[in-house]
Amino acid sequence: MSAKTLIKNRASLSHKVRYAISHPDRIAPYLKRTARDGWLRLKHPDHIAYYRAVMASDAGRSPEAAVGSRSHERWLALGEMQFGYLKEHGLRPEMRMLDIGCGNLRAGWRFIGYLDSGNYYGIDISPDILVSAKKTLVTYELQDKLPHLTVTRDLTFDFLPDAHFDVVHAHSVFSHSPLSVIDQGLRHVGRILAPGGFFDFTFDRTEGAEHQVLREDFYYRTETLLALARKHGLEARFMEDWETRPHGQSKIRVTNPA
Repeated sequence: MSAKTLIKNRASLSHKVRYAISHPDRIAPYLKRTARDGWLRLKHPDHIAYYRAVMASDAGRSPEAAVGSRSHERWLALGEMQFGYLKEHGLRPEMRMLDIGCGNLRAGWRFIGYLDSGNYYGIDISPDILVSAKKTLVTYELQDKLPHLTVTRDLTFDFLPDAHFDVVHAHSVFSHSPLSVIDQGLRHVGRILAPGGFFDFTFDRTEGAEHQVLREDFYYRTETLLALARKHGLEARFMEDWETRPHGQSKIRVTNPA
């Protein structure tokens, strides 16, 4: 594994104390986030409903921050990183693409512009962020590309046809998902993948103890997710060359041998 390997447990008290000492300016925002987490846990026991509420709260302040971008420049850079990587690793204009957790089209507007008309399908659990996605379409004048943008409540993909997508993509989705949600996605993604298609997803990696921070950020060992994909009859491999990109998450590619 590369130097991006994570060994610290961000949920441990010792890490929190060290982090607070090193970053005193972030104590107040973390306490606010913790209070919100406690309230939303009580209000939304279901994780999807919980995270939809998180996105509504974050998108109300800043749609770009809600998808994990500290500035517009970072929003552009992260989108370019995702787009460039997929272009280098098999994406072609004639392919049909499903973008899980498309957000406000940080990378999606680039995919839409590159793919043939009608070939981009973006889904998200947050109606609030999809409103922002439509504004992004207008900003980049991509209406003629006829992208599909749909709200979903789970990862069963039950409204999508069999063997339809050449590329399925999920950036910063499984990093916010408990194992049950990831299992659901991997259990059903093989049905919608076209022959020869692939599914790329990022995740927060640890080679230490698996853990979560509040109910928002989840850290998994690579082998846990590889084994989960294989359990559902999929082939999976760790994308080592993604580790050279300036992004804190790691990437796995899944293909359907059938």
